[in-house]
Amino acid sequence: MAPTEAKRREARNMTAHRPGRDLSLSRLKEYESGDPMTGAPVFAWPVRVYWEDTDAGGVVYHARYLHFLERARTEWLRAAGLGQNELRTGDGVVFVVHAMDIRFNAPARLDDLLTATVVPVERRSASFIVAQTLKREPEARALVEARVRVACLDAAAFRPRPIPEHLLDVIAKS
Repeated sequence: MAPTEAKRREARNMTAHRPGRDLSLSRLKEYESGDPMTGAPVFAWPVRVYWEDTDAGGVVYHARYLHFLERARTEWLRAAGLGQNELRTGDGVVFVVHAMDIRFNAPARLDDLLTATVVPVERRSASFIVAQTLKREPEARALVEARVRVACLDAAAFRPRPIPEHLLDVIAKS
């Protein structure tokens, strides 16, 4: 099986979306072992902490967590067959973070191996929400928990626009 086909198959096996279902940060823990409704696994992306991510004490600088979460969202979309450049040039859309609610529960440190997760929890016509966590392997506790609203914009005008129907279908199945 080709790597691209394997990624698409993996993406199809990820969490199914349930329109209208919202998720508060206090409920993120329900998603740690998979989607509570379907039992499907969450999308997970490994992240290693380097010197460039830390302060002089070897603790991750708070803004770097946003980078880790962004990479996981990008790879989640890529695994579903939605590359950022293809979205911009082919569909004329870009996805941008509109809002984020984030909790910093414990620090990550130099050389930690983290896992960033993505679970789609709500879909609207021009945006969707994902729940994300960052965990230190092999611990179960989330160091960071976030709820992220991603908006769809017209790539040329940078104005909100509905997510194209075929993309909504892919996001719903991711």
